[in-house]
Amino acid sequence: MERIGFIGTGVMGLPMAGHLLDAGYPLGVFNRTPERAAPLLERGAVWHDDPASVASASDVVVTIVGFPADVEEVYLGGGGVLAHAAEGALAIDMTTSSPLLARRIAEAGEERGVAVLDAPVSGGDTGARNGTLAIMVGGDEDAFGRALPLFEAMGSNITRLGGPGAGQYTKMCNQIAIASGMVGVCESMHYARAAGLDPARVVETIEKGAAGSWSLSNLMPRAIAGDFAPGFKIKHFVKDLRIALDSAVEMGLDLPGLTMAHALYAALEAAGEGEDGTQALLRRYEQE
Repeated sequence: MERIGFIGTGVMGLPMAGHLLDAGYPLGVFNRTPERAAPLLERGAVWHDDPASVASASDVVVTIVGFPADVEEVYLGGGGVLAHAAEGALAIDMTTSSPLLARRIAEAGEERGVAVLDAPVSGGDTGARNGTLAIMVGGDEDAFGRALPLFEAMGSNITRLGGPGAGQYTKMCNQIAIASGMVGVCESMHYARAAGLDPARVVETIEKGAAGSWSLSNLMPRAIAGDFAPGFKIKHFVKDLRIALDSAVEMGLDLPGLTMAHALYAALEAAGEGEDGTQALLRRYEQE
């Protein structure tokens, strides 16, 4: 089996890498906070001290890091993946990042004989743990075929949307849909409480009808119970919405719902709540 290198073992990356171990792949790992990789090391993964070491020891490198600047450093820096991967290697970035950066990385990879896929995911920490992530892929069709067994170990809804950058553009569509939807479900629960209703029972009542959504069924019960632990952190959501807004400007689009949602979440991050989960938006209404 191909040797897999995995960079980024946080809330999402840790269970995703674990599924690759479950599938029998030899796995090498690197994370900026080494202790977060400990559960994988205990199961037989091999530790590497930096991305360069991961790349040089792997046939396929999978990354899921924080921000576009991190992606750029991991791939395009002198100590990064493309500078140290062997010709014929495959690199898969599963971070939600800039579509334009994804294209740059793919072009740089082509110059070095390294195939690159952008493959951001959706489904949160629950999807990562259960191996049911939606995986949105951009890049060469042959590279996608090579990566498909890995994707099938981590997700259940896997689609190649087009060439380099297509996965990231699709993830922006996903985040735009979630953004305004999160505002709606939080306002719905705030309204329920103001009306003297039990919000948990309201969720149970309306989630099977036209109002049903993943956010309503999976995140609102947590928020109602006062659980704001992150499946997906506010600071990362703000980053995603900023990328979507920048892309919209490039395309000449006016997206007022996205603009409003970004402003609300940016205010939460500015108030020191960036490490909380996106469901913490409900707390903004409860504090009124």
